[in-house]
Amino acid sequence: MTTTTAKAGRPRAGGGPERPAAGSRQSLGSRLAARAGGGALRVFLVLAALFWLMPTVGLLLSSLRSPGDIAESGWWEVLSAPAQLTTENYTRLLENEAITDSLVSTLMITLPSTVLVVVIGALAGYAFAWLDFPGRDWWFMAVVGLLVVPVQVALVPVSELFGAIGIFETTLGVVLFHVAFGLPFAIFLLRNFFAEIPRELLEAARLDGAGELRLFTRVVLPLGGPAIASLGIFQFLWVWNDMLVALIFADSEAAPITVALQRQVRQFGNNIDVLAPGAFVSMIIPLAVFFAFQRQFVNGVMAGAVK
Repeated sequence: MTTTTAKAGRPRAGGGPERPAAGSRQSLGSRLAARAGGGALRVFLVLAALFWLMPTVGLLLSSLRSPGDIAESGWWEVLSAPAQLTTENYTRLLENEAITDSLVSTLMITLPSTVLVVVIGALAGYAFAWLDFPGRDWWFMAVVGLLVVPVQVALVPVSELFGAIGIFETTLGVVLFHVAFGLPFAIFLLRNFFAEIPRELLEAARLDGAGELRLFTRVVLPLGGPAIASLGIFQFLWVWNDMLVALIFADSEAAPITVALQRQVRQFGNNIDVLAPGAFVSMIIPLAVFFAFQRQFVNGVMAGAVK
């Protein structure tokens, strides 16, 4: 009896030799090129991130150097002479009442402006998305039209209006200005997000006896959390970093940090030992807010992209 020692392939359940997997058909050169391309992309992204962070690192190191060292050389000298680092600049900053008071004023302007825009924008966005009232579409088109109105156009008429009602150069005036110009974008963003909520879900909640307020707070707001977080981050950053509106409408005795730093430059010119730590503190707070809500921000962006 003759025994066959060579086989064309391992027999399969359906008969015939087993075929190689589709992934094994890829050549060695293709796999190496794919891995090299992915590695090059990672290197590029890391370099881009380092380049983007370089001004922040430079400002931080400058804020930790003495005025004499700053005048003699650039901040990169710290890399070879770390003994230059000191916290005396931050001590002077805390002793500067103009800067510390401006930080409090900035919070008093930024927090109400952000909260009011988020709350009013969410209510209006829900109304435009799911409530029927006369002229709803026309009112929404008017809101969309307000998105293209630049801030500079409204400075003079709003200044006259605020002066007539007695809130010019007050914190309330600055807050109202930011709320007025932040609402069109907030309503537009949240209305489009809320409109993507399945109608069946809202109808089921109504059948269970939920009123509009309960439906808004228990169903719509939890589903719209990512979009609301994204809006809050945008509004907070815009108000915190604003200088034009604060320079015109804020009280000179309660100016925010951006105006206070500008006045330090105008008064002293070269007091970098105060300007550098002040600028870094004014920048690190919004960065901390952004990174604290980074997950919600990314979820909101991705949800909007999918929808």
